[in-house]
Amino acid sequence: MDTIAFLREQLGMARAFLAGTLADVDAEAAHAPAPGRLNPIAATYTHLVVGEDGFVNGIVRGTAPLFAAKWSGRTGISELPPAGPGWSEWGRGVRVDLAALRWYADAVAQSTDRFVASLSPNDLDRAVDLGAFGFGKWSLGCVLGAGVLGHLLSHRGEVAALKGLQGGTGFPR
Repeated sequence: MDTIAFLREQLGMARAFLAGTLADVDAEAAHAPAPGRLNPIAATYTHLVVGEDGFVNGIVRGTAPLFAAKWSGRTGISELPPAGPGWSEWGRGVRVDLAALRWYADAVAQSTDRFVASLSPNDLDRAVDLGAFGFGKWSLGCVLGAGVLGHLLSHRGEVAALKGLQGGTGFPR
């Protein structure tokens, strides 16, 4: 298996795991206040989807993210995450239509998959400047591996933990 096929397979599995974890989350559970400085499930899911769209479409591809173009006004998100400070306030106040957000998330996943499928293994060595986020330059392979795949998996764990704190089952069986 080549690196591109591996990335596509892993991203597909991570998305399936996330979808399974979110399958029984309703609006009440999604917006339930989280303890401490944690954001509710709705904010975490929004952060994941908008983050991937912004990174892959906006930064890596240099095109308008779907939330600012084709999906503008249809994401199911009451307001986009802040570019700087204010995450806690945003996370506790954002309202999400889960069905619409899932449709938008599917569109982001398809966009990312089409992009990754268009790459050659050598493309993964291309430098991506993430200096605006304090990360310096990363290879495209690292952006897709750690920045997208790792991000999906780590926040899936966060969603599962939040479900557990609400008395639900975190990871589906």
